[in-house]
Amino acid sequence: MAVSLERIVSRLNKQAMWENGAVVGSINDDTHIATITFGHASSNSLPGAILQQLAEKITDYGKDENVKIIILSTQGDKTFCAGASFDELIAIDDLETGKKFFSGFANVINACRKCPKLIIGRVQGKAVGGGVGIASAVDYCLATTTASVKLSELAVGIGPFVVGPAVERKIGLAAMSELAINATEWRSAQWAKEKGLYAEIYETIPEMDKQIAILALKLSNSNPAAMQALKEIFWKGTDHWETLLMERAGISGTLVLSDFTRQAIASFKNR
Repeated sequence: MAVSLERIVSRLNKQAMWENGAVVGSINDDTHIATITFGHASSNSLPGAILQQLAEKITDYGKDENVKIIILSTQGDKTFCAGASFDELIAIDDLETGKKFFSGFANVINACRKCPKLIIGRVQGKAVGGGVGIASAVDYCLATTTASVKLSELAVGIGPFVVGPAVERKIGLAAMSELAINATEWRSAQWAKEKGLYAEIYETIPEMDKQIAILALKLSNSNPAAMQALKEIFWKGTDHWETLLMERAGISGTLVLSDFTRQAIASFKNR
């Protein structure tokens, strides 16, 4: 009975933790593999506070000499990430607040870009908007066959301005344009694999997790200097993103204030 009660309490505590969003990190001291998990009760959507914590955690692990490899994941088994928090989007009432919110996505992407450690993405379910951006910003991404993708920003009157460079870098301008323009349509995990967003896709989460564990362990035994040099090559030509993504955040911050966008977000949120 005591064990059963402990499990119930543990489950309730986890539910409470994810209710308002959280970022949890852990380091395996034996393998030197770090895992970062973020989540929110609303389909792992991203409020500003979670974006800030996520960027900080990626940066911290990048500096930690005990960490060789980072796995980036989200809680649950249905949705990887629903993108921007609609509650925060609809509450934005001035340009500075809007730019600050969207700069949160810029900070996460730049944290991934500047992190000297390779980051493996674990995409167990659908990715929308900013979620596609995060999947694009990791260095190697594994997913399940249910991990469909959609850039829905235009459908709510904005556009994938901040995440666009990361998505374009990973899958090319043509594929990114397809997602951005046809903003209400899902593209399958197979499509995403063919375009280069996912390295591999698996039928089940356990299959995916097994392969992530195997890959992470192999990499943790590789030369850190070689992996860092590879990462610098992978991201060559993106130094200007520090300013570019902030400029893009300003575009989104302006558009989110328009009547069109505010009505579209409210309508979308109430579906």
